[in-house]
Amino acid sequence: MRIVLARPTGICFGIKRAVAQLEEALQKNGRVYALGSPVHNPQEVQRLEHGGLVVADKLMDIPEGSVSFVRAHGIAPKAFAELKKRSSQIIDGTCPFVKEAQERVKELSKQGYLVVISGDKAHPEVQGLVGYAEESKNEVVVISSGEAIPDKVRGHRCGVLSQTTQRAADFAQLVSSVATISPEIKVYNTICKATLARQQSICKLASEVDGMIILGGRNSANTRKLVEISENAGVPSVWLEHAGELDRRWLRNKDTIGIAAGGSTPDWLIEKMIEKLQQM
Repeated sequence: MRIVLARPTGICFGIKRAVAQLEEALQKNGRVYALGSPVHNPQEVQRLEHGGLVVADKLMDIPEGSVSFVRAHGIAPKAFAELKKRSSQIIDGTCPFVKEAQERVKELSKQGYLVVISGDKAHPEVQGLVGYAEESKNEVVVISSGEAIPDKVRGHRCGVLSQTTQRAADFAQLVSSVATISPEIKVYNTICKATLARQQSICKLASEVDGMIILGGRNSANTRKLVEISENAGVPSVWLEHAGELDRRWLRNKDTIGIAAGGSTPDWLIEKMIEKLQQM
């Protein structure tokens, strides 16, 4: 069996940076509270929890005077202000690409544009972005892939941007659609370069393999997008969180296996998957 790894793939700059900040804080403080999962990969979160990380679902779950961590997805300004009140120290792991998107939302909202975001409404990054528009008391519309544009967008000056992990094709489609119903649009492509590079790498690899393993957490939006791209390319694809989920039967009649991983997937999980395949 031949194994081919997508290039680039796996953990992106923003997540790697955030995890490094978190690990340093854990070494110094012993216990650090994160508001929400710091990385959308259950195995990596478990590893960090063994080092003293505590994941809090709500602000009120973080004890006053704690050392707190803001995940790479970022949070809304109001949440950050509340976290600051409760914490003795905040380590801000917000990805620089997410920070750029936050600033774009803030800027567009202040200029009076109706902010239109291509993204998943329930995703923490998008919820944080929405908070930057609400700070200026202006409306924001989030539109997911395949969703119809609501009537309230029609006739408004619109500022269009994207969740950093969206598919480029989905964002381009939204921009095209908004342009037909808005008298003026301002567009910022806020899809991060790492996301684009991983999407392009899986498109290229799909034509070279008999099957594709996409490795990443079930709660990872960027991994889900890679799965969709791989399936749309027509290659048999399977989404796994770790090597233990691999079913030998899926490998039948496949001579060349491609491996791609979401931007939240650490290198050690990719290495274990390669080891498992080599043993089969």
